[in-house]
Amino acid sequence: MKRVGKGNPFDAMGHEVAPRTKHLMTDGPYKLSRNPMLSGTYLYYAGIVIALWSWWALLVFAVVAGMMMFQVRSEEKRLEEDFGDEYLEYKERTSRFITLKK
Repeated sequence: MKRVGKGNPFDAMGHEVAPRTKHLMTDGPYKLSRNPMLSGTYLYYAGIVIALWSWWALLVFAVVAGMMMFQVRSEEKRLEEDFGDEYLEYKERTSRFITLKK
C-alpha cells in the first residue's frame, strides 16, 4: 500500500490519519478484493470462533466485524471522493471482500 498507493485510505473520526492514497490499487490481491487484508482478518476471526466454539468468541467476532465494516464504509467514501469514476468502476468489478467471478 505504501509503495504503490503512496498513502492510505484510513481516516479516524473525519480526520486524516495517514497521507491520502495517491494511486488507486487494483492489481495483485486487490484484483480479487477491495479489502484483501480485511478479508484475511475475517477469515482469521472465523477460524478462532470455530476453534473455540464459544458464544463469547462469536460475540467478539460480531463486534469486531461491525467495527471493521464501519471503517470500510468510511474508507470507501474517502476513495470515492479522491478517485471518482475510477474508484466507482473498480467498485463495480471487484467485490468488497472476495471476487469469485471473472
